Amino acid sequence: MKILLLCFTPLFLFGDATFNAQFFGIFSLLPPIIAITLAFITKDVILSLFIGALSGGFMLALVEQNIFYALVNSFVIFVKKAVESLANTSNAGIILQMLTIGGMVALITKMGGTKAVATWFAQKAKKAKSSQLATWFMGCFIFFDDYANSFIVGPIMRPLTDKFKISREKLAFIMDSTAAPIAGLAIISTWIGFELSVIKQGYDLIDDKLFLALNQSREQINAFEVFIQTLPYRFYNILMLAFVLFTILQEREFGPMLQAQRHAKNIDFSTIQNASENLEDKLLEPKEGIDLKASNATIPLGILIVFSFVGFYFSGYANIEDTNLKAQIELAPLSLLALRETFSSADTATALFQAAFLASIVAIIMGVYRKIFTLKEGIMTWTYGWRMMIITVIILMCAWPLSSVIKDLGTSIYLVDLLSDTLPLYLLPLIVFLLSSVVSLSTGTSYGTMGILMPLTVPLAIGLGVHNELMDAQLHHYMVINISAVLTGAIFGDHCSPISDTTILSSMASKCELLAHVKTQMPYAIFICFISLFAGYLPVTLGLSVWIVLPLDLILIFILLRIFGKKT
Repeated sequence: MKILLLCFTPLFLFGDATFNAQFFGIFSLLPPIIAITLAFITKDVILSLFIGALSGGFMLALVEQNIFYALVNSFVIFVKKAVESLANTSNAGIILQMLTIGGMVALITKMGGTKAVATWFAQKAKKAKSSQLATWFMGCFIFFDDYANSFIVGPIMRPLTDKFKISREKLAFIMDSTAAPIAGLAIISTWIGFELSVIKQGYDLIDDKLFLALNQSREQINAFEVFIQTLPYRFYNILMLAFVLFTILQEREFGPMLQAQRHAKNIDFSTIQNASENLEDKLLEPKEGIDLKASNATIPLGILIVFSFVGFYFSGYANIEDTNLKAQIELAPLSLLALRETFSSADTATALFQAAFLASIVAIIMGVYRKIFTLKEGIMTWTYGWRMMIITVIILMCAWPLSSVIKDLGTSIYLVDLLSDTLPLYLLPLIVFLLSSVVSLSTGTSYGTMGILMPLTVPLAIGLGVHNELMDAQLHHYMVINISAVLTGAIFGDHCSPISDTTILSSMASKCELLAHVKTQMPYAIFICFISLFAGYLPVTLGLSVWIVLPLDLILIFILLRIFGKKT
């Protein structure tokens, strides 16, 4: 009995992170290495994160216990860390926000709102170029979810692009390039909750002594504000969206896509036998005979956006403790100062949850009033949208314990001590982007890659910055660059991976062979990757303003496409 009690009683007597960093040394890197290695081997990011967290728990327990007790307590530690993560109000808000936005997306899809908007775009297309432009604009409009992009854009636009002899490969490329890249940038989407979560994790892992260099307390760090600051540095996302637009406007392609486009001119698409099933989920497909109205999408989305910003404002105002600052805001409530200070202090997860919940209620009322579904059917559709987000929640439930054991092991402290003396400042964003790309390419998931790498990147970035005597604004700027490198590298690898869900969905929705889609898309993705690395992250790390770099990159892409691309 005593043995059983010892096994199932969590013993957290393993010292602090600094002690553990010295005690374990290079072995403190084992949990993230195990997670990354298993992700390569198994292609299963949930299993990889879980085993990585277990291994970290085993090492922590091993400090005070023998191997047998440590094996048992590794599971106990994992469970305790998972429960502690859920008990955190910020994390709970993030999960509720993601689930509720997923429910709202399901509702507006069921009501036919997004299909109505897509049909409107399709009606405006009169030529080959305009049909591709309509597809691109439609993909950008469906900014709130990458899966919804495939479910809606493909079935609507495929007959039109077939009519104008646009290859299925090009249709799949446009869809895939306006799915994750636009959802990853959107400030209101099914992605933002996860992105805010991993950014927050990274800052939580920073050693207290290093944190002083930021000249801010931990309470002053707002993940949403950091997210906004990363947006100009999301080079791959921004440049890929622009590149797709340039290929359409110039009607130029290169590599396998050029061959596919030219081959499509001689194809009678009506004779093609498609093995792929229609991707539209029958549970979310609008009922036959209902009047498709764009307002079924625009009204709930408008409520989500407007009330999110209202929530940011009042939540941030309530959190400001400086009475003088509050007085200034009251004198000019819509000034730049007021907006900046309130938004930076806001509880964004709660505000987004409230807005999404309200938008969902409005969507259900609209659906019942317009006789699209009954109240019971509306609630069932909403809960089905929650179920579509469950994989993301499970990834978080495994990523949070891994991040926590990494912190307790002192992994980031060890990495900072190891690399701060040897790694040049300008190399870290490039290394982070490449590593993030390789992991997501191998695993096929952006979320899992962010969850594994962000807890290592943020502490390493601040350690390297402090060693190179960066202070305050410079140091924060350097960290923002590295955070964006994780987020964009994850999307690049996911974009290329043949096992990525969005890659598979895009190929199926366009009824294009998966390998044909990967073969034609990969050269384009690699092309933008190189420009992002060497004409994006490298110059901004060396000190050039991002507002100079971005326009120059866009001009460079336009010129290179003009030189190497050929008319289709």
